[in-house]
Amino acid sequence: MDKRTKIIISLFVIVLLGIIVSEVIRPKPLNWKPSYTAADKIPFGCFVLYNELSSLFPERDLITVDKSLFEVLNKSSTTSSSYLMINNGIELDEQEYDQLLNYVSKGNEVFIASSYFGQYLSDTLKVKVQSSYTVREDTLKLTLTNSKFKEDTFFYTKGMYNRHFASVDTLNTDILGHMTFTKDIFFKNYNEVEKLQTAPNFIKVKFGNGSFYLNSTPLAFSNFYMLGGNQNYVANSLSYLANKNSIYWDDYKKSGRIIISSPMRFVLKQAPLKWAYYSTILGILLFFLFKTKREQRIIPIVEPLQNSSVEFAKTVGSLYYHHKDYTNLISKKLNYLLAHIRNKYYLEISTINDQTAKNLAVKSGKSLEETLALVSYIKHIKSKSNHSENDLVQLSKKISAFKK
Repeated sequence: MDKRTKIIISLFVIVLLGIIVSEVIRPKPLNWKPSYTAADKIPFGCFVLYNELSSLFPERDLITVDKSLFEVLNKSSTTSSSYLMINNGIELDEQEYDQLLNYVSKGNEVFIASSYFGQYLSDTLKVKVQSSYTVREDTLKLTLTNSKFKEDTFFYTKGMYNRHFASVDTLNTDILGHMTFTKDIFFKNYNEVEKLQTAPNFIKVKFGNGSFYLNSTPLAFSNFYMLGGNQNYVANSLSYLANKNSIYWDDYKKSGRIIISSPMRFVLKQAPLKWAYYSTILGILLFFLFKTKREQRIIPIVEPLQNSSVEFAKTVGSLYYHHKDYTNLISKKLNYLLAHIRNKYYLEISTINDQTAKNLAVKSGKSLEETLALVSYIKHIKSKSNHSENDLVQLSKKISAFKK
């Protein structure tokens, strides 16, 4: 690794560490996103309410529901219980809707604080929710109709909108609370003042032997307003729940519900662990990047060209043999033998005689008798004009014996 690369890597590591340190030590921005979960301590979570339920209902069992209400109510045989659902919108599927209606008709209670109650439930209970459009965030005033709470007035500003009930089933519905808000008048004259409007935001709807309690201002039940002096509104609203047995707290139908099923969710949720995890991955990638640049590429194996001379000679010899051209084949074998003697023993044996045999015996290290026999057989073969297969076989044997 050269000096320039080391400097670049060092600067990169310093910058990365600086980013990590700044992210860890900087104040975490406040999360204003509505969550409504029991574990969230953010302004619009429901940590305070969930932990105060045991004080509000000291004689009742609190059951936290973290799965579909169909699964819970389908297995539950509890009667005279209450089911609490708080979220910015409640949307039930057909099975959940049927199970919830069956649960209430048996004499149980359902308390829903939401700005939207779903098409199925709204049609069945004959309620319609709407909001008057406004271009600004204004102060809302909430009151309860019960004579015990008539003197209490609660004011809300941040995040609250004038979501209220526009129509209800008057035969089965009781108005339990109202909302007062400023209605914007567009294209108004200078001498015209804004009008205050009051509409119901908290109702009770009878269904079978039980009741639905519907509240259109779910943020009133959040941490921000519970700790901001409006906790009595929540306590007074929930005091309508008269059943004596269990209270089901729905923690499934929530905007802030964690739906990540990965085992890494705890690591990714903690800022220090998350940065350590990402830094590790980045370090591994850099390691592989620089390691691959330093490694020499694999040199491909180039197979040498094969010497096919022997195979070619065998093929040609086989061709002559099958055509029974023994004379031509014997001539080529003799030429090959003479060339071998010239190249290896440096003897010119164009004339074959006894002297040639003696010289060849000395050079080759063979016995004189063996060499004379080979030379004599060569003279015999060369003297013939036609040759047989036996001549070729005998010549081959003698040449092979001489070369050993």
